[in-house]
Amino acid sequence: MEKTLKQIKALSDGNRLRVVMALSAHDELCVCQITELLQVSTPTVSRHMSVLQNAGLVESRKDARWVHYRLSENFPEALLNWAKSSVAGSRIILKDKQALETILSFPPDELCKARKQRPTV
Repeated sequence: MEKTLKQIKALSDGNRLRVVMALSAHDELCVCQITELLQVSTPTVSRHMSVLQNAGLVESRKDARWVHYRLSENFPEALLNWAKSSVAGSRIILKDKQALETILSFPPDELCKARKQRPTV
């Protein structure tokens, strides 16, 4: 039961649920792509991904300086089906799908460079 509660708690955050939905539509995404999608800082994305990874919902791999995330092979199918049926048609998830088309058209290093050059608010 503890594992199930940990997984449900991990999905109780809107940004983490958005990441799971994005990963369910793509094999994997790197941290800079997730950062661009959520429009939050890299440390915030890292915290979100750590929660998802500790819950066993995502896995990561390092490729040079890039960290890529994908849904875990052990992601409970019923939980993923629930998430998809609950939020797939929501305005923010549809907006995320469109944003990802643009985000994925750029190499990760360009995304990181562009993000560093933007003024912080």
